[in-house]
Amino acid sequence: MPRALNAATQAALAERMRFYRDLGLTDFYRRPPQIVEAGIVEDETVTVAQSAAELPPAQLPAAPPRFFGEELAINPKKVLAAPPPVPSVIPVAERAAALQLIREDIGDCTRCALHKGRNKIVFADGSPAARLMFVGEGPGADEDAQGLPFVGRAGQLLNNMITAMGIKREECYIANIVKCRPPGNRTPEPDEANTCSQFLFRQIDVVRPQVLVALGATAATYLLGARQPLAGLRGRVHAYRGTSLIVTYHPAFLLRDPRQKKEAWADLQIAMKELGLKAPARS
Repeated sequence: MPRALNAATQAALAERMRFYRDLGLTDFYRRPPQIVEAGIVEDETVTVAQSAAELPPAQLPAAPPRFFGEELAINPKKVLAAPPPVPSVIPVAERAAALQLIREDIGDCTRCALHKGRNKIVFADGSPAARLMFVGEGPGADEDAQGLPFVGRAGQLLNNMITAMGIKREECYIANIVKCRPPGNRTPEPDEANTCSQFLFRQIDVVRPQVLVALGATAATYLLGARQPLAGLRGRVHAYRGTSLIVTYHPAFLLRDPRQKKEAWADLQIAMKELGLKAPARS
């Protein structure tokens, strides 16, 4: 019988799984006696890249702990919920009230299991008349405490990204796929995301941004309704519910791998082009 992983090893594995999940790699393969990790080859297909050399093989269990698999992958056998039909455009003057009605409809939500561990529901932040909207995965600890999206370290980086685009955070609209913090910041389960994303679709329809930016693989999956590696979704404009959708890396992933900031900036430049924006001159 394999030995149980200690807490430090579990934390290291969880962080590695989060890294690859944010990169958009969701198909992992095992080859005894080692757990192997996934990478992307030039044709953007998922393949075996390298073994987990950092951990002695004797410490690895016969199968990955279920938590790690759940955190990494969205089960392809579970169907993603279809978004509702796109309604008529709501006048700008009525959008704040329309968003408030959605918030009241959510109420003190107990529709999925995430409500059991939350502190505050994180609805959204920003302008109802925003031309640019960002959608992330779910609240973290700071967001759960304050009731606002992207206020922790990842939020500070997102603020810098927005400023680099030549606009202000308060001119954008920011929300997440789920509005309650998943335990340990794990990936939302399909039933959780499908339940909560219906409110997000309504928010998008009210704001009707000119450009919508999906931050990370989870946001891209539930907005586009398909599970694909992030590499296959980035670098182009997707038509989505009457707006232009751009896919890029989640700021939390960029904090773990700053080398990808250049790639994220290229994605944001696509959004800027759609909005007719030019980056402010550096002093």
